[in-house]
Amino acid sequence: MKPTELAPRFFIAVAVILIFCKLVSWLLGKVGQPAVVSEMLAGVLLGPSLLGLFFPGAQAALFPPALLPILYVVGQVGLVLFMFQAGYAFRAHRTTNLAGTAGAVSLAGVAAPLVLGVLLVLLTSGAVPIRPEGVPIGVSAAFVGVALAITAFPMLARIITERGHAGTRHGSLALASGAIDDMVAWILLAVVLAFASGEAGPAFVTAGGAVLFGLALWLGGQRVAGAVMNLPDERVRLLGTVVLLFLVAWYTDEIGLYAVFGAFAIGVVMPASERTDKVVGTLTPIAATVFLPLFFTYSGLRTEFGLLGNPAVLLFAAACVAVAIAGKFGACWAAARLRGEPNAVALRVGALMNARGLMQLIALNVGLEAGIVNSALFTVLVLVALITTIMTTPLLSWIDRTRTPVSTPDLVQAV
Repeated sequence: MKPTELAPRFFIAVAVILIFCKLVSWLLGKVGQPAVVSEMLAGVLLGPSLLGLFFPGAQAALFPPALLPILYVVGQVGLVLFMFQAGYAFRAHRTTNLAGTAGAVSLAGVAAPLVLGVLLVLLTSGAVPIRPEGVPIGVSAAFVGVALAITAFPMLARIITERGHAGTRHGSLALASGAIDDMVAWILLAVVLAFASGEAGPAFVTAGGAVLFGLALWLGGQRVAGAVMNLPDERVRLLGTVVLLFLVAWYTDEIGLYAVFGAFAIGVVMPASERTDKVVGTLTPIAATVFLPLFFTYSGLRTEFGLLGNPAVLLFAAACVAVAIAGKFGACWAAARLRGEPNAVALRVGALMNARGLMQLIALNVGLEAGIVNSALFTVLVLVALITTIMTTPLLSWIDRTRTPVSTPDLVQAV
């Protein structure tokens, strides 16, 4: 299609996506689900799983193949802006006396689902069609393990804020653990992709580039961010922030850590000030309302729940969900308890860490683009992301009803 033909298709597609996401958000909001969950589900419903199943002509007309790369690129803009806001929110929530417990929880939350995911794929090898032709079983097993190890940190931060858990022991512990968890998971994903390519070079580029990036942030990140926020004009500050974000997103994408990681890191080093609050307050509504739903739709267009009609794939999906919950919720709860946390805190931490949502969708799209994920595995892991994310809010509500409430003063208690 010519650009002059794509432009009107893009406009009508975006209008439909935004209206539909708002409708689903309104409906699920009545049962306490956050907007991100609604947008995830709306994206899937606009794909072949619902719209394409009943109205294939309408779906093909709304989302022609030539439009998908545009949705992906614009959706990436939304992800970068959203992760920048998540990083800045994490800075505001940072606390002391959490390092030991957060490290233990994140280690358990990565190691348990990683091992269980690898074992599940190895045990079902040959019985379930989840491997693209030519991809070694070890690569598929490692990818599933890493995907199950991911925590949806941006959504975790959003739930904590919306439910008024910011400043509580469990809220701060989950935020710290989730940040460490996702950093480790992204590095592991880069290693898996390097093995999949059959070349050691990309892994060294990722590792070396990550070290350089960390040093640059440590030595000059706050000074550069502070200089941007000290620019005299508000519009220039906004422009400088976007340029800085996109430069860092480009770099982290090039080294294999992906744009979202760089955007989150920049958010963490931004100075907490009224000027920064204004910049974040300007960028976040645009990202969350307009751009981010396009990424969910892009992922939904490649999700085919009809593939679950295959009994083997359906059983594998059920096993993946069970392994995901046991490996993340169970392991994080156990680690928190072993570190001496009250059961009420440990349960809430496990429930929050269990959500995968946005971050798992990002990893799945990376794997699909790299050719190590086929349609069946993509659909299975999207189902895992949806179930583990949707269950977070009801599970927290159940814990709140059955356990002693955890108040803000518990935050200052040492581990």
